[in-house]
Amino acid sequence: MVDACSYKWKPMGFKEASSTTIFCLLLLFCLGCRCLASELVATQAATLKVDASPQSARKIPETLFGIFFEEINHAGAGGIWAELVSNRGFEAGGPHTPSNIDPWSIIGDDSSVFVATDRTSCFSRNNVALRMEALCDDCPTAGVGIYNPGFWGMNIEDGKAYNLVMYVKSPETMDLTVSLTSSDGLQNLASTTITVSGTSNWTKLEQKLVAKGTNRTSRLQITTNKKGVVWFDQVSLMPEDTYKGHGFRTELISMLLDLKPRFLRFPGGCFVEGDWLRNAFRWRESIGPWEERPGHFGDVWHYWTDDGLGYYEFLQLAEDLGAAPIWVFNNGVSHNDEVDTAAIAPFVKDVLDSLEFARGSADSTWGSVRAAMGHPEPFPVKYVAIGNEDCGKKFYRGNYIKFYNAIRQAYPDIQMISNCDGSSKPLDHPTDLYDFHVYTDSKTLFNMKSTFDRTSRSGPKAFVSEYAVWRSDAGRGSLLASLAEAAFLTGLEKNSDIVQMASYAPLFVNDNDRTWNPDAIVFNSWQHYGTPSYWMQTLFRESSGAMLHPITISSSYSGSLAASAITWQDSENSFLRVKVVNFGSDAVSLTISTTGLQASVNALGSTTTVLTSWNVMDENSFSNPNKVAPVKSELSNAAEQMQVTLAPHSFSTFDLALAPSKLVAEM
Repeated sequence: MVDACSYKWKPMGFKEASSTTIFCLLLLFCLGCRCLASELVATQAATLKVDASPQSARKIPETLFGIFFEEINHAGAGGIWAELVSNRGFEAGGPHTPSNIDPWSIIGDDSSVFVATDRTSCFSRNNVALRMEALCDDCPTAGVGIYNPGFWGMNIEDGKAYNLVMYVKSPETMDLTVSLTSSDGLQNLASTTITVSGTSNWTKLEQKLVAKGTNRTSRLQITTNKKGVVWFDQVSLMPEDTYKGHGFRTELISMLLDLKPRFLRFPGGCFVEGDWLRNAFRWRESIGPWEERPGHFGDVWHYWTDDGLGYYEFLQLAEDLGAAPIWVFNNGVSHNDEVDTAAIAPFVKDVLDSLEFARGSADSTWGSVRAAMGHPEPFPVKYVAIGNEDCGKKFYRGNYIKFYNAIRQAYPDIQMISNCDGSSKPLDHPTDLYDFHVYTDSKTLFNMKSTFDRTSRSGPKAFVSEYAVWRSDAGRGSLLASLAEAAFLTGLEKNSDIVQMASYAPLFVNDNDRTWNPDAIVFNSWQHYGTPSYWMQTLFRESSGAMLHPITISSSYSGSLAASAITWQDSENSFLRVKVVNFGSDAVSLTISTTGLQASVNALGSTTTVLTSWNVMDENSFSNPNKVAPVKSELSNAAEQMQVTLAPHSFSTFDLALAPSKLVAEM
């Protein structure tokens, strides 16, 4: 489009020049008037009243906000689980040999080295191993062998230690060189020579490798210069500095700790169901020594997991986070096949065994297995979900009752969660809580802040175990999505007498496997950042266990606003927090009027935090991880009656520091 006022000058007559000049002046005048008019209507007025009196307050459940972890997007394998080797046991290609060993590959060519899987492993539950034969009499100086690039490259950092474990056997004594190198093998970051004694028995070898350089896309390679045969199995490389030594990536766990989650729902999701039952998550196969775990192919999200991150590790993670574990188990139903209720008894026993593993004494059958793994004290499992999104399946209700009755008899204190939504009508079966899942557009979710206003206050509680804005207006994690989600959460706070728990989904995504968008936390082998939806959740982390206060909003613009108010405490101080979402495109001049406070407001220590950006579709990225992130500042005008301005498309919190009044102090 041509801009008339910047039109390229050319010689013209006086009359023509005058016409153009007049046109430009009129255009500028009109634009100025439009801008002036826009400024006059761009700021809306609103009043938010907070009743902070103790008699009007209600305690929010201690469990309201937590996290949901699903093995999706390589969230665990190649994610929070720090194992660097992909397909460490050579099982991913299936039980029939020879099989695909991807992502393992050879160093050399087929005239110098021959590799193939066979079924000679010493582990009965995962009996595939890799046989490597060096064919060369005069091998290259660099040797021949195999390498593993991990999950889209291993992050190897200068000065850090990496623990190698592998099982080997060879009929003759062989020297193996184990190295950490760049993806092309040219940069050597760490290297050691290991001698394999000639024997027909498998030997466990352990070696610490200390990196002398940094490379974000490294690989592990094992080579030899000698002609001969050697077998490998269960090749593991773990960073030494995992969180509490429990095998988790420290920087990703730090992101979870910052959310202060009150519960951890695991391990899925559809991952629990499987497209077919034969590929569903099996807790028994994921416990015990990691070398003996067979692993499985997750056919819903289409990748192999070695199940190093297993049932025990999830329980340990919940403990490390200080979160209540919520065990979601398969109830004999997958996406494509189901177990008839008449034949469900073995599945029921399997779940009872899983609970004994978690909760049983160290002398019990399954509790002793847990104790042998290093945790003699029971894990406090008090919540279980019977299936995932299975309510409409043919055998769900029949199977559900079998599980419900057996668990209630064996563990009467365990709270059970049904897959059937009870928010709009009574359920036809007993339960303590019911699942509520919502994935929708931003406008719909914003308006769903009142969803539970109409829910019956009698009967089971709601567990909003999966919520998110997705598809077109979510992008890969937009500001707009986070604003709608924040508004929805204020509605859950308001209805927390009936809503017991809530968690966003999905939690993690490896940037190399974006099967599902958006997600709360994005990472690759060495970087990570929170999406706006992650940062939004950090502004709700004090809500669990806080006191909720009634609020009212008065404005012709109230349809674009959502708010809540809580009183919360840190280790030293008390605060009144007012949270306000401005979902609209106009700024708002907001008067916050608080009554009933039992303490005076201290401007010193009061703060405001704002989550916003220039464009509602703005996202964070590795190159700009804080493009949309909360900005905190002092709230110098903090008072029971105060005036604040809400930016367009913003989520703001106002934390008023509370100092006991003289009267209260004297009492």
